[in-house]
Amino acid sequence: MIRVVLPAPLRALAAVQGEVVLALDGPATQRALLDALEARYPALHGTLRDPHTQRRRALVRFYAAGQDLSHESPDAPLPATVASGAEPFLIVGAMAGG
Repeated sequence: MIRVVLPAPLRALAAVQGEVVLALDGPATQRALLDALEARYPALHGTLRDPHTQRRRALVRFYAAGQDLSHESPDAPLPATVASGAEPFLIVGAMAGG
């Protein structure tokens, strides 16, 4: 089971409180995790990734095990501590402005 922490606006959109727990079929990768998250919470479809290219949205960042995974390959394995559920996968809305 993988634990996912969503920012408040996405928790409201998905109508969840606190962490989301997901079971993945197959290897634990960003792609598999985001596919499972969007399948379970269809309201999130297109908010984290572009629905056509599947690329991460510019103002969304992914963190796990103290690392910024935002620019990692979506098919790279997640850190073992995240895949085991010991640590959460964090989805963070980036700040922009001037």
